[in-house]
Amino acid sequence: MQALPAPLLAAINHLLGQAAWAREKLAPFAGHSARIKLPPFEAAFLIGEDGCISAPSAEAELEVSISLPAATPLLALQGKDAVMRAARIEGSAEFAETLGFIIRNLRWDAEEDLSKVVGDIAAHRIVAGTREFTAWQQQAGQNLAENLAEYFTEEQPLIARQTDIAAFSSDIDRLRDDVARLEKRVQQLG
Repeated sequence: MQALPAPLLAAINHLLGQAAWAREKLAPFAGHSARIKLPPFEAAFLIGEDGCISAPSAEAELEVSISLPAATPLLALQGKDAVMRAARIEGSAEFAETLGFIIRNLRWDAEEDLSKVVGDIAAHRIVAGTREFTAWQQQAGQNLAENLAEYFTEEQPLIARQTDIAAFSSDIDRLRDDVARLEKRVQQLG
């Protein structure tokens, strides 16, 4: 089984280094290994005594398998929760639950890392500005999507409104029932 690439191991261990709570949750699973499958890639990792991860040994038995769909990069644009909903986790229930909890709640403290380079105040301002810019971008994207949806339903009707679809479905159901009743009447006459 191929191990996670060294840069990815280092990045995950850096995040774990910033989160003592996550290392404490992983420490009881020292020596346990897991596999992540994201077609066409597949890699494994081992939980160490300190709660960090490393490459598994050749004889390590995999206890948990996390399968991600090929569309994971696109799902990641919708957020971590969308990726977690699409993931299939198999194996040891307790270990899998712990890994899932850590994946959902582990956050990068970018401000802490940046403060080592530019200082605390500048790091705080850069991160706050980045958050504001990101929020503005998300709002602009949402506004664009809403405007396009409104344009294509109201101005240039290429997309049907939900109420129109519901009314059409209701009419189809009523027509189906009427045809069934008519068929029964014709059968009774014949």
